[in-house]
Amino acid sequence: MEIKEMMMTGKLWTSLGSTAAALMVGWAMFQPFCPLDPRDYFNKYGHKLVTFFSPYIEIRFSEFDAKRFKRSEVYSAIEAYLMFNSSKQAKRLKADAGKNSRSVVLSMDDEEQVTEEFQGATFWWSSYKTVSRAAMFSYYPNSDEKRYYVLTFHKRYRDLVTVSYLNHVIEEGKTVRVTNKQRKIYTNNGSDDSDGSNWSHVVFEHPSTFQTLAMDPKKKTEIMEDLITFKKSKDYYKKIGKAWKRGYLLYGPPGTGKSSMIAAIANLLDYDVYDLELTIVKNNTELRKLLIETSGKSIIVIEDIDCSLDLTGQRKKNKKEKEKEKKEGEANSDAIKEEEEKRKDKESKVTLSGLLNFIDGLWSAIGGERLIIFTTNCVDQLDPALIRRGRMDKHIEMSYCSYEGFKVLAKNYLDLESDPLFDTIHGLLNDTEITPADVAENLMSKTFEVNAKECLEALISALLEAKERARLKADEAMAAAKKVGETSTLTQEDEEGREGIVD
Repeated sequence: MEIKEMMMTGKLWTSLGSTAAALMVGWAMFQPFCPLDPRDYFNKYGHKLVTFFSPYIEIRFSEFDAKRFKRSEVYSAIEAYLMFNSSKQAKRLKADAGKNSRSVVLSMDDEEQVTEEFQGATFWWSSYKTVSRAAMFSYYPNSDEKRYYVLTFHKRYRDLVTVSYLNHVIEEGKTVRVTNKQRKIYTNNGSDDSDGSNWSHVVFEHPSTFQTLAMDPKKKTEIMEDLITFKKSKDYYKKIGKAWKRGYLLYGPPGTGKSSMIAAIANLLDYDVYDLELTIVKNNTELRKLLIETSGKSIIVIEDIDCSLDLTGQRKKNKKEKEKEKKEGEANSDAIKEEEEKRKDKESKVTLSGLLNFIDGLWSAIGGERLIIFTTNCVDQLDPALIRRGRMDKHIEMSYCSYEGFKVLAKNYLDLESDPLFDTIHGLLNDTEITPADVAENLMSKTFEVNAKECLEALISALLEAKERARLKADEAMAAAKKVGETSTLTQEDEEGREGIVD
């Protein structure tokens, strides 16, 4: 009996094996005519069947849009919110570097889930990552990763989610980002990065503050109050119908602290800095793309704008200059013309009109809470349309070092608030033009041991030399003016003599 059962069992397995083999052969023959894999059918129709009977709703939040044009602000806010709340619940966490090497930031790992209670309702947050098959075998596997969060909740809480919960998550996430964010300084690199961005960045760690700026205290206080008022004026700008942005023009001789002022503003407001190099921007369209990719709570800086592009008041060349250039162009050889064409192709095609739209056009309202800062050594050479009020709202002159500025530097470099030599320096500063950078250089000790007296004496010597150079320069200018006057007088006398002879 047992032998008979064993034989029947063996025949059964043989039959099943033959059937399985036949099915595999049949599927191999049928597969070329089937557009979808069975798993795709299950994912497509099985998921619909499950969701039809399931009482739960899912909302997906992707990191990027379909074109990966810009990272989603909502995704970033959710990421920060979950980073703050998931470290106590999730079993698998990711660790990233924080503001310094001694601290780490923990966040929910991929394919992980956390649960949260809000107003009596339960919510599930899940983190996912998908990688295309091509990216799996690519040298840069992260180039085609798609990350997203999924929020799951019971359908009875739909109104709670749409009215209250999502707003709560996003606002809390933004607060966490502001509190924990690491300031960065960006620069436009002239070509797309691997993540699709036209900006590259490093951590911004400039130590300059308003307390260390060599400037009159009243002027510093005025600037700080203006900045803080701007930061708190979101509702006011909305009320008056203006984009939430403000322009600053910093002008003055080299070495007067314009770059240090920008760093101090960034540290005061806790804003990122976008250092825009106009000369490598190809055209107005690329300039607009760069603006779109900047974030709120940021400072867009164009340093030495008088040297960046031809933005002087002479918008149109006169007729004689055009005729002269035309004749010179006709006289050039073909080789020179070819070189000239290559040079023109490399030049930036950004126009004054494009820059004005960048500062004050419709696109400038994207994002909000931005400062736009220009610096220049020659404010008189800029087109008035570029620096008028409403575009550059506040003009700040960065002048030569004053006595009040010197006292700030003496406190910073020498820990001195008073000294018998201060009176001598005070008198020289009233008669001498010297930049804060030059004053700081003389106050900086050349050794590890600070000798305040030697540093002050070195500054006095530098002031006396600067005063003497200014005197010699003034004498030379006076002599040249006198010589020009004598020449014009002689010329006039000769003309009068000739007229007498003719008469």
